[in-house]
Amino acid sequence: MISSRFSKLLSWSYLAALYGFIFLPVAVLVLFSFQDGRLPVPPFNGATLKWYGEVFSDNRLMSALTNSLMVAIGSATVACVLGFCAAYGLARFVLPASRLQRGLLIAPMTVSYLIIALGLLTTFNWLGVSLSLWTVGIGHVVINLPLCFAIIYASMGDHQKNIERAARDLGAAEWQVMTQVSAPMLMPSILAAFFLSVTFSWDEFIIAFLLSRFDVTLPVEIWSMLRSGLNPKTNAVGSIVFLVSVALLLILELIVFRRTAKK
Repeated sequence: MISSRFSKLLSWSYLAALYGFIFLPVAVLVLFSFQDGRLPVPPFNGATLKWYGEVFSDNRLMSALTNSLMVAIGSATVACVLGFCAAYGLARFVLPASRLQRGLLIAPMTVSYLIIALGLLTTFNWLGVSLSLWTVGIGHVVINLPLCFAIIYASMGDHQKNIERAARDLGAAEWQVMTQVSAPMLMPSILAAFFLSVTFSWDEFIIAFLLSRFDVTLPVEIWSMLRSGLNPKTNAVGSIVFLVSVALLLILELIVFRRTAKK
């Protein structure tokens, strides 16, 4: 009995320490975003929404926020479309060196973002392409495409082949099978890939920093703010970024994963 209680106490203590290690920095960030003072350091001087008001009245921050949303949604959409096409082709057709092609598609997941960003920067300079939000979006497609491909490809089981074969027997063209049969069946996986890509693109810094010039994303703007020192305004921006990321994951859980579990 004593050993059982000790084991439970040890387990709960371990869980508390684990979650505290993960979420304590976030809790401190959010707490001091309400600091009624000039510095986000103890002691806590009382709650105020002044810094959030300054964030939403700052045109540069709002522009960077809009840029981040556009890049995240646009790059995630392109990555999902390309990932679905690649997964469909490699799963449903016999292609030469298919294993090598799958390996090459997933390979960027094992490469540092810094290496990818430097490679893209060199390529754009060699081609004479000016740095902009478009180049940032291309970089985010490069890092999100392997993720989308892996999620969608893993969901393409043999049980779907019979439905696709039946659609062909009924006279459906290949593009109709792909868009009207396969895509709806794989929609939970496609949505999961999309929301995860949006989340990763939303707060990505290295590629956005190296591949942008005048129009920057929110993480790059936050970095420029931190160069002048800490203040509760940066905490407020960080809290907004965290809130958006959590909201996307909750949408993913409620809409996609719960629907998949019911099925």
